[in-house]
Amino acid sequence: MSSGAPTSGASHAGAGAASEGGGRAGDEPMAGNGATAGQAGALAGASGGGNGNGNGGSSNGGSGNGGSDNGGNSSGGSNGSGRGCTRELLSTTTDAYFKALAAHSAATLPLAENVKFTENGKASNFGDAGLWKTAGTLKYAQSAFDTEMCMSASEAVVPDGSTDVPIAVRLKLEDQKLTEIETIVARAADYPATKADTEALAASDAVVKWEETVPVGQRAKRGELTGWMEKYFKQFPAGVCNTTSDCKRMENGGGSFVCSQGASCSAGAGSGQPVLTPRLVLADVETGLGVGFTIFTGGYTDMHMFKMQGGKVSAVSAILATSKSSGWE
Repeated sequence: MSSGAPTSGASHAGAGAASEGGGRAGDEPMAGNGATAGQAGALAGASGGGNGNGNGGSSNGGSGNGGSDNGGNSSGGSNGSGRGCTRELLSTTTDAYFKALAAHSAATLPLAENVKFTENGKASNFGDAGLWKTAGTLKYAQSAFDTEMCMSASEAVVPDGSTDVPIAVRLKLEDQKLTEIETIVARAADYPATKADTEALAASDAVVKWEETVPVGQRAKRGELTGWMEKYFKQFPAGVCNTTSDCKRMENGGGSFVCSQGASCSAGAGSGQPVLTPRLVLADVETGLGVGFTIFTGGYTDMHMFKMQGGKVSAVSAILATSKSSGWE
């Protein structure tokens, strides 16, 4: 889905259609997600029915310990059990979130009583922050679903009033209720190093195929995905390893730098103080997506997403906005 005029009824799942032959695997029943029929129906209704390319697939194994084969770092986003959490549940909730955002109403969302919400590192009552008052219909999104952590992470294009902006959204579910909502909204001049380009962010899916399922024989283990992100952050820019020759890196959709430009790959895990501290790392084994959160050099709250297949990273995309704290430390 391009970032041109809004598409009527656009949803997160439908956004994957930007890729020729893109999109996600076919729907599977929500077996084992622990949601009642009423909860599932409410989410489906809130998302406008999603689209016909919903996510199938099973939960990915692992326990949620950072840097190992067992999963991601849970700091700055409490690590809930993945039991009862499915890709379908995460996908449907993500669709519902973007539709509610455009409607400026959270009435249809399954909010926990203790839900925490931040926009660019600042906590506020849910629905009170800037984008919740100005957002329009979703134009594009690419998402990772970590069923072990029961979190989704999305990079998206949403109108902020009359201006399209790149945003990052992390959602956490516990017992089918939203308990954590972290958003990064990259408005004009929020990251002066690179000019934002929402059209390029949306167009990247045609090449990267962010949400396309990776063949089983070419999938990275959970620990490979989380380990790559952690090394990238901790040794940046000397931790950029195992990238394809045509790997591109975007910042708020702009730049389209070669991943190895100004970077290198140091041997070993490194020692001493990390350059960037990985606060939270998620993994979607089925689609080969890894996602990491940190405070980037200069004071920017930051979400990175990358695509790995056959042991190689083919794309890296970061959403950054000015803030010296994520609000989740």
